[in-house]
Amino acid sequence: MSGFRRLIGLVAFLLIWEAAGRSGLVAAGVLPPASEVLARFFGLFADARFLPDAASTLLSWVIALVFAAVIAVPLGMLLGSIRPLRLVIGPVIEFLRPLPTVALIPLAILVLGSGAQTKISLAAFASTWPILFNTVYAVGEIDRQLLETARVFRTPPRRLFFSVILPAVAPFVLTGIRLSAAVALIVLVSTEFLTAQIGIGHFVYLYGTTQLQMDVVFASIVFTGLIGYLVNMGLLGAQRRWLGWAAVGGAV
Repeated sequence: MSGFRRLIGLVAFLLIWEAAGRSGLVAAGVLPPASEVLARFFGLFADARFLPDAASTLLSWVIALVFAAVIAVPLGMLLGSIRPLRLVIGPVIEFLRPLPTVALIPLAILVLGSGAQTKISLAAFASTWPILFNTVYAVGEIDRQLLETARVFRTPPRRLFFSVILPAVAPFVLTGIRLSAAVALIVLVSTEFLTAQIGIGHFVYLYGTTQLQMDVVFASIVFTGLIGYLVNMGLLGAQRRWLGWAAVGGAV
Protein backbone atom coordinates (compact mmCIF):
# COMPACT_ATOMS: atom_id res chain seq x y z
CA MET A 1 0.00 0.00 0.00
CA SER A 2 2.81 2.42 0.87
CA GLY A 3 4.48 1.65 -2.47
CA PHE A 4 1.25 2.51 -4.31
CA ARG A 5 1.03 5.82 -2.45
CA ARG A 6 4.61 6.64 -3.38
CA LEU A 7 3.77 5.88 -7.01
CA ILE A 8 0.78 8.22 -6.87
CA GLY A 9 2.97 10.98 -5.48
CA LEU A 10 5.60 10.44 -8.18
CA VAL A 11 3.04 10.48 -10.99
CA ALA A 12 1.43 13.65 -9.61
CA PHE A 13 4.83 15.33 -9.40
CA LEU A 14 5.68 14.40 -13.00
CA LEU A 15 2.31 15.67 -14.25
CA ILE A 16 2.77 19.01 -12.47
CA TRP A 17 6.30 19.26 -13.86
CA GLU A 18 5.06 18.47 -17.38
CA ALA A 19 2.28 21.06 -17.13
CA ALA A 20 4.66 23.72 -15.80
CA GLY A 21 7.16 23.03 -18.57
CA ARG A 22 4.55 23.33 -21.31
CA SER A 23 2.45 26.15 -19.84
CA GLY A 24 4.74 28.91 -21.00
CA LEU A 25 4.91 30.37 -17.51
CA VAL A 26 8.53 29.18 -17.35
CA ALA A 27 10.78 29.36 -20.38
CA ALA A 28 11.27 25.94 -21.98
CA GLY A 29 15.02 26.51 -21.95
CA VAL A 30 14.93 26.90 -18.18
CA LEU A 31 12.45 24.16 -17.22
CA PRO A 32 12.05 21.54 -19.95
CA PRO A 33 8.96 19.30 -19.66
CA ALA A 34 9.31 16.06 -17.73
CA SER A 35 8.74 13.96 -20.87
CA GLU A 36 11.76 15.55 -22.60
CA VAL A 37 13.91 15.14 -19.51
CA LEU A 38 12.99 11.47 -19.14
CA ALA A 39 13.73 10.85 -22.82
CA ARG A 40 17.12 12.50 -22.35
CA PHE A 41 17.64 10.48 -19.15
CA PHE A 42 17.68 7.20 -21.06
CA GLY A 43 19.96 8.77 -23.62
CA LEU A 44 22.56 9.53 -20.96
CA PHE A 45 23.69 5.92 -20.94
CA ALA A 46 24.69 6.20 -24.59
CA ASP A 47 26.76 9.32 -23.87
CA ALA A 48 30.45 8.36 -23.80
CA ARG A 49 31.20 11.34 -21.53
CA PHE A 50 28.50 10.63 -18.94
CA LEU A 51 29.42 7.05 -18.01
CA PRO A 52 32.98 7.81 -16.78
CA ASP A 53 31.66 10.83 -14.88
CA ALA A 54 28.92 8.78 -13.22
CA ALA A 55 31.36 5.96 -12.39
CA SER A 56 33.78 8.45 -10.80
CA THR A 57 31.07 9.98 -8.62
CA LEU A 58 29.65 6.65 -7.50
CA LEU A 59 33.07 5.15 -6.71
CA SER A 60 34.08 8.27 -4.78
CA TRP A 61 30.75 8.08 -2.93
CA VAL A 62 31.41 4.54 -1.72
CA ILE A 63 34.98 5.36 -0.67
CA ALA A 64 33.90 8.49 1.22
CA LEU A 65 31.18 6.62 3.11
CA VAL A 66 33.58 3.83 4.06
CA PHE A 67 36.12 6.35 5.35
CA ALA A 68 33.42 8.21 7.29
CA ALA A 69 32.14 5.01 8.91
CA VAL A 70 35.64 3.76 9.77
CA ILE A 71 36.39 7.06 11.52
CA ALA A 72 33.01 7.85 13.06
CA VAL A 73 31.92 4.51 14.53
CA PRO A 74 35.01 3.78 16.71
CA LEU A 75 35.30 7.44 17.71
CA GLY A 76 31.59 7.59 18.54
CA MET A 77 31.82 4.49 20.71
CA LEU A 78 34.80 5.94 22.57
CA LEU A 79 33.11 9.29 23.12
CA GLY A 80 29.88 7.62 24.16
CA SER A 81 31.67 5.36 26.65
CA ILE A 82 34.21 7.76 28.17
CA ARG A 83 32.61 10.96 29.45
CA PRO A 84 35.89 12.81 30.28
CA LEU A 85 37.10 12.21 26.72
CA ARG A 86 33.77 13.48 25.39
CA LEU A 87 34.10 16.66 27.44
CA VAL A 88 37.62 17.27 26.13
CA ILE A 89 36.98 16.54 22.44
CA GLY A 90 33.39 17.81 22.37
CA PRO A 91 34.24 21.51 21.81
CA VAL A 92 36.52 20.63 18.89
CA ILE A 93 33.80 18.53 17.27
CA GLU A 94 31.19 21.24 17.79
CA PHE A 95 33.56 23.72 16.13
CA LEU A 96 34.24 21.50 13.11
CA ARG A 97 30.73 20.14 12.57
CA PRO A 98 29.00 23.32 11.34
CA LEU A 99 31.83 24.34 8.99
CA PRO A 100 30.45 24.62 5.42
CA THR A 101 32.21 21.95 3.42
CA VAL A 102 32.18 23.95 0.21
CA ALA A 103 34.13 26.72 1.95
CA LEU A 104 36.90 24.20 2.66
CA ILE A 105 37.50 23.47 -1.03
CA PRO A 106 40.40 25.95 -1.45
CA LEU A 107 42.14 24.57 1.65
CA ALA A 108 41.58 20.98 0.54
CA ILE A 109 43.02 21.70 -2.92
CA LEU A 110 46.01 23.44 -1.37
CA VAL A 111 46.72 20.52 0.98
CA LEU A 112 45.62 17.52 -1.11
CA GLY A 113 45.86 18.75 -4.69
CA SER A 114 43.13 18.81 -7.31
CA GLY A 115 42.63 15.07 -7.74
CA ALA A 116 39.85 12.77 -6.61
CA GLN A 117 41.30 12.71 -3.11
CA THR A 118 39.99 16.24 -2.58
CA LYS A 119 36.32 15.50 -3.23
CA ILE A 120 36.52 12.18 -1.37
CA SER A 121 38.07 13.82 1.68
CA LEU A 122 35.49 16.62 1.73
CA ALA A 123 32.61 14.15 1.34
CA ALA A 124 34.02 11.95 4.10
CA PHE A 125 34.42 14.99 6.36
CA ALA A 126 30.82 16.11 5.84
CA SER A 127 29.32 12.63 6.18
CA THR A 128 31.22 11.74 9.35
CA TRP A 129 28.98 13.80 11.64
CA PRO A 130 25.62 11.99 11.29
CA ILE A 131 27.30 8.63 11.91
CA LEU A 132 29.36 10.00 14.80
CA PHE A 133 26.49 11.62 16.68
CA ASN A 134 24.16 8.66 16.11
CA THR A 135 26.83 6.34 17.52
CA VAL A 136 27.47 8.54 20.57
CA TYR A 137 23.74 8.72 21.23
CA ALA A 138 23.35 4.96 20.80
CA VAL A 139 26.08 4.15 23.31
CA GLY A 140 24.48 6.51 25.82
CA GLU A 141 21.10 4.81 25.35
CA ILE A 142 22.26 1.25 26.02
CA ASP A 143 20.18 -0.30 28.78
CA ARG A 144 22.39 -0.18 31.88
CA GLN A 145 20.58 -3.17 33.37
CA LEU A 146 21.76 -5.28 30.44
CA LEU A 147 25.33 -4.18 31.01
CA GLU A 148 25.15 -4.80 34.75
CA THR A 149 23.56 -8.21 34.23
CA ALA A 150 26.30 -9.17 31.78
CA ARG A 151 28.96 -8.06 34.25
CA VAL A 152 27.32 -9.97 37.10
CA PHE A 153 27.56 -13.13 35.00
CA ARG A 154 31.18 -12.21 34.22
CA THR A 155 30.60 -12.04 30.51
CA PRO A 156 33.94 -11.72 28.68
CA PRO A 157 34.52 -8.27 27.13
CA ARG A 158 34.46 -9.63 23.58
CA ARG A 159 31.16 -11.40 24.11
CA LEU A 160 29.76 -8.35 25.90
CA PHE A 161 30.63 -6.21 22.87
CA PHE A 162 29.13 -8.56 20.26
CA SER A 163 26.12 -9.71 22.31
CA VAL A 164 25.03 -6.49 24.05
CA ILE A 165 26.76 -3.35 22.83
CA LEU A 166 26.88 -3.99 19.08
CA PRO A 167 23.21 -5.05 18.73
CA ALA A 168 22.15 -1.94 20.66
CA VAL A 169 24.30 0.42 18.61
CA ALA A 170 23.84 -1.09 15.13
CA PRO A 171 20.38 0.39 14.30
CA PHE A 172 21.57 3.91 15.11
CA VAL A 173 24.80 3.45 13.13
CA LEU A 174 22.92 2.27 10.05
CA THR A 175 20.53 5.20 10.35
CA GLY A 176 23.54 7.50 10.52
CA ILE A 177 24.98 5.88 7.39
CA ARG A 178 21.69 6.43 5.57
CA LEU A 179 21.77 10.11 6.48
CA SER A 180 25.43 10.40 5.59
CA ALA A 181 24.90 8.82 2.18
CA ALA A 182 22.78 11.77 1.09
CA VAL A 183 25.23 14.28 2.58
CA ALA A 184 28.21 12.65 0.84
CA LEU A 185 26.48 12.64 -2.56
CA ILE A 186 25.56 16.33 -2.25
CA VAL A 187 29.11 17.31 -1.31
CA LEU A 188 30.65 15.22 -4.09
CA VAL A 189 28.50 16.69 -6.85
CA SER A 190 28.96 20.22 -5.49
CA THR A 191 32.74 19.81 -5.32
CA GLU A 192 32.87 18.40 -8.85
CA PHE A 193 30.79 21.31 -10.09
CA LEU A 194 33.00 23.94 -8.47
CA THR A 195 36.41 22.38 -9.11
CA ALA A 196 35.90 20.89 -12.59
CA GLN A 197 36.83 17.41 -11.38
CA ILE A 198 35.55 14.44 -13.33
CA GLY A 199 32.11 13.43 -12.10
CA ILE A 200 28.41 14.16 -12.45
CA GLY A 201 28.91 17.67 -11.07
CA HIS A 202 31.38 18.55 -13.84
CA PHE A 203 29.08 16.96 -16.43
CA VAL A 204 26.25 19.21 -15.23
CA TYR A 205 28.56 22.22 -15.30
CA LEU A 206 29.58 21.60 -18.91
CA TYR A 207 26.05 21.15 -20.23
CA GLY A 208 24.44 23.76 -18.01
CA THR A 209 26.84 26.69 -18.28
CA THR A 210 28.67 26.23 -21.57
CA GLN A 211 26.03 24.54 -23.72
CA LEU A 212 22.83 25.57 -21.92
CA GLN A 213 21.24 22.15 -22.47
CA MET A 214 18.92 22.13 -19.49
CA ASP A 215 17.29 18.85 -20.50
CA VAL A 216 20.67 17.15 -20.03
CA VAL A 217 21.18 18.98 -16.73
CA PHE A 218 17.79 17.87 -15.37
CA ALA A 219 18.34 14.33 -16.66
CA SER A 220 21.61 14.21 -14.71
CA ILE A 221 19.79 15.52 -11.63
CA VAL A 222 17.15 12.80 -12.04
CA PHE A 223 19.91 10.18 -12.28
CA THR A 224 21.59 11.47 -9.13
CA GLY A 225 18.31 11.60 -7.20
CA LEU A 226 17.36 8.11 -8.37
CA ILE A 227 20.69 6.65 -7.28
CA GLY A 228 20.36 8.35 -3.89
CA TYR A 229 16.82 7.02 -3.48
CA LEU A 230 17.77 3.46 -4.42
CA VAL A 231 20.75 3.44 -2.07
CA ASN A 232 18.60 4.78 0.78
CA MET A 233 15.93 2.14 0.15
CA GLY A 234 18.60 -0.56 -0.06
CA LEU A 235 20.09 0.47 3.28
CA LEU A 236 16.63 0.68 4.81
CA GLY A 237 15.80 -2.80 3.52
CA ALA A 238 19.05 -4.17 4.94
CA GLN A 239 18.30 -2.49 8.26
CA ARG A 240 14.87 -4.09 8.42
CA ARG A 241 16.20 -7.48 7.33
CA TRP A 242 19.19 -7.64 9.65
CA LEU A 243 17.72 -5.66 12.54
CA GLY A 244 14.05 -6.50 12.30
CA TRP A 245 13.77 -6.51 16.07
CA ALA A 246 14.83 -2.85 16.27
CA ALA A 247 12.82 0.27 15.57
CA VAL A 248 13.73 1.47 12.12
CA GLY A 249 13.11 5.00 10.92
CA GLY A 250 10.68 5.03 8.01
CA ALA A 251 11.65 6.15 4.56
CA VAL A 252 10.05 9.23 3.12
